[in-house]
Amino acid sequence: MTTLKQSPLTCSGHTRPVVDLAFSDITPHGYFLISACKDGMPMLRQGDTGDWVGTFEGHKGAVWGATLNRDATRAATGAADFSAKLWDAVNGDEVQSFAHKHIVKSVAFSPDGNYLLTASNEKLLRIFDLNNPEAEPSVFSGHTSSIKGAVWSKDGNNIVSASDDKTIRVWDVANKCEIKKIDLPNSPGLIELSRDGKVLSVPCGKAATFWDLDNYEKTKEYEIPTTITSVSLHPEKSMFVCGGEDFKMYKFDYNTGLEIESFKGHFGPVHCVRFSPDGELYGSGSEDGTLRLWQTTVGKTYGLWKCVVPEENDAIKT
Repeated sequence: MTTLKQSPLTCSGHTRPVVDLAFSDITPHGYFLISACKDGMPMLRQGDTGDWVGTFEGHKGAVWGATLNRDATRAATGAADFSAKLWDAVNGDEVQSFAHKHIVKSVAFSPDGNYLLTASNEKLLRIFDLNNPEAEPSVFSGHTSSIKGAVWSKDGNNIVSASDDKTIRVWDVANKCEIKKIDLPNSPGLIELSRDGKVLSVPCGKAATFWDLDNYEKTKEYEIPTTITSVSLHPEKSMFVCGGEDFKMYKFDYNTGLEIESFKGHFGPVHCVRFSPDGELYGSGSEDGTLRLWQTTVGKTYGLWKCVVPEENDAIKT
């Protein structure tokens, strides 16, 4: 049997576990990728090649969350130094630092880029007005344990958060109140909003679950061979990828739940997985200190993948 071997691009530079990553939208200059690492040095890269663009220097502790606004002109990070920082992603300068009282685990720009959402081990969510950064933030309380992550709805009217208290909660931004609570059987991992804003992907133990954001009902749940920490849905919603404790990257059919392929490449548990905005590749960050880029269609000429040579009798291990 002749198959194509997945050969990920390894993006070196980090010295400790990579715990979060995010892609920008497609810009006139392509798209970009930011990674958060426990070495305290978040990095910006060209998304389709992994080429290093720059490092944001200023945090004094492990960086747990990192994100870019849509056009990759601004970046935001959250860290163990009890701060969230706003950066100019063009020149790398720190624009603003927002003090917290505990580790900041997650950061997210509002759809219009005017607000920054943070989630922390204080069990609180905060929204900062980036046009008036000195103003007191809106604060949302209700979780009973550390918050793992939070995302905005597509219209910016709601936010969704995931916590170690084994709940997903939905909040009304204007009224600063909780409008929905979803109990889970296990603590969730990193949640993700689909590119069209209609599906919330939630890793939960050994399950990849998907939720309709119109009614917050679970629409799909698929069992995974290992405990997963991150799941990402393809922009066209044809497949999803996930990774976790067994060091493997998995790819599944979104509509049937059938495993398409799985590959080993990391030398430690996988902490974060995200599809690129064009769906041609997905990135992963691991305990092994590396960020890797994988082809969605193995063997396709794209980015730095010029040619992939098939290997005889190298069956894909599932």
